[in-house]
Amino acid sequence: MKAIASPDNRNRRTALVMAAVALAMLGLGFAAVPLYRIFCQVTGFGGTTMRVSEAQASSVKVADGHISVRFDANVDRGMGWRFQPQQVTQDMRIGQRKQAFYWAENTSSEPITGVASFNVEPEQAGKYFNKIQCFCFNQQTLQPGQKVDMPVIYYVDPAIADDPEARDIKQITLSYTFHNAAKSTAKALDRADPAR
Repeated sequence: MKAIASPDNRNRRTALVMAAVALAMLGLGFAAVPLYRIFCQVTGFGGTTMRVSEAQASSVKVADGHISVRFDANVDRGMGWRFQPQQVTQDMRIGQRKQAFYWAENTSSEPITGVASFNVEPEQAGKYFNKIQCFCFNQQTLQPGQKVDMPVIYYVDPAIADDPEARDIKQITLSYTFHNAAKSTAKALDRADPAR
C-alpha cells in the first residue's frame, strides 16, 4: 500500500519546484542579451554583420555581380567626438575584399573611450556582409584633440546571389554609432540592477 504524502511534504515539494523555476527564469533573463547577440551574429538578424577570419576570407571567390556599399557614421549626443566616413560609397564586385576608412576626433579636453555599435541595411543583407578587420571589434580611446583613421576590411558573400530575398539588393548601407564606453557600461549596469 502506498504511503500518502502529508500536506506539509507536498507544500515543501511545490515550494522547491517553484523556487527552481524562478531561479531558471532569472538565469534566462540574464542570459537573454548575450544569447540574442549570438543569435544575431550567427543569423545576421536585424542587420548584424558577420565576423570572419583571414583564412575564411581567403577562400571566397569573387563573383560576376556588382554591389555598392554606402557608409554612415553617428555619435551619441554629448560624447565629445566627431566621427565620419572618408568615402560616401564604394562600388565592388560581390566577393571582392575592400577596405574603407572612417575618421574620428576627440573634440573634448579629456580622454574618451568609445565603443561602436553597427548594422547594415537592408536587414536581409546582414548575414552576407562579412568583416575581416574592424575598429568596431574593440573599444577605442582617443586623447584630447586626437584624430585617428579607423579602417574596416570587408566583403559581401557571393551567396547573396542565391537568396531570393537578398539577390536584388544593389546597395548596402554600413552604419556605425559610437557610444561613450563608460556611459554604456553604466546604462547596462542600471538595466541589470535598477536599485543602483
